Amino acid sequence: MHSQIHLVVRRLLVLVLVLASCGARGEITLYDYTVVNSYPHNTRFFTQGLLVHQGYLYEGTGRYGESALMQIRLDDGAVLKRKALGSRYFGEGIAVAGDRIFQLTWRENMVFEHDLATFDSVNSHYLPTEGWGLTWDGEHLILSDGSDRLYFYDPDGFQLVRSVAVTIQGRPVRFLNELEYIDGEVWANVWTSNEIVRIDPATGEVRSVVDLRGLRDQTTAGGSDAVLNGIAWDADNRRLLVTGKLWAHIFEIELHERD
Repeated sequence: MHSQIHLVVRRLLVLVLVLASCGARGEITLYDYTVVNSYPHNTRFFTQGLLVHQGYLYEGTGRYGESALMQIRLDDGAVLKRKALGSRYFGEGIAVAGDRIFQLTWRENMVFEHDLATFDSVNSHYLPTEGWGLTWDGEHLILSDGSDRLYFYDPDGFQLVRSVAVTIQGRPVRFLNELEYIDGEVWANVWTSNEIVRIDPATGEVRSVVDLRGLRDQTTAGGSDAVLNGIAWDADNRRLLVTGKLWAHIFEIELHERD
């Protein structure tokens, strides 16, 4: 099943890369990358959520019995604060909204709301879908569930406001995973792929694609589950960080438009 999903995703994204390089309709811009720095990352961390806030890295990890929420010092990978979710929960995406940090669960229909400073529990909310990725645009929490849709929630009471279908060249983009909101766009990992899609949150249209092929080869990553997953935008320093599940490094990268 995993290989079939991977094949479907790859065929779609390869088609998009070809169409974009040929100047096909939709004006999809392609970006390549240069690694400018790397930071240590624990190879036991099954990365499901990643963000930078006020100089610290926050990471949410998955797998039953291992899921946690952590505050991490980026330079040396030291875990400064950690809260385990408990063995019945599979942790997923995270997002900071004000003085709170939210964490999704995969199939447990639960969203945890924590105090950002202490990680103390503040509230929990029912989620009718699976939880995959989560980010914050300054007004709404934006959530993915592994489908081709993004969901926009009011963080106060966690009520659904709207949803939008994500498309690229008119085709649905499924398996949207970890999310990050950057300069008016939603950036999304696509599960099992080496690409990040940059989405217009108003229309759901993919504006551009970041091609990160070859990045996994620059680190130690264990097994077929060690896929690209994790986007963090350091707005204060204008730094883009990416990693993967079970990877030994977090990479700081710069993007450049493909000729």
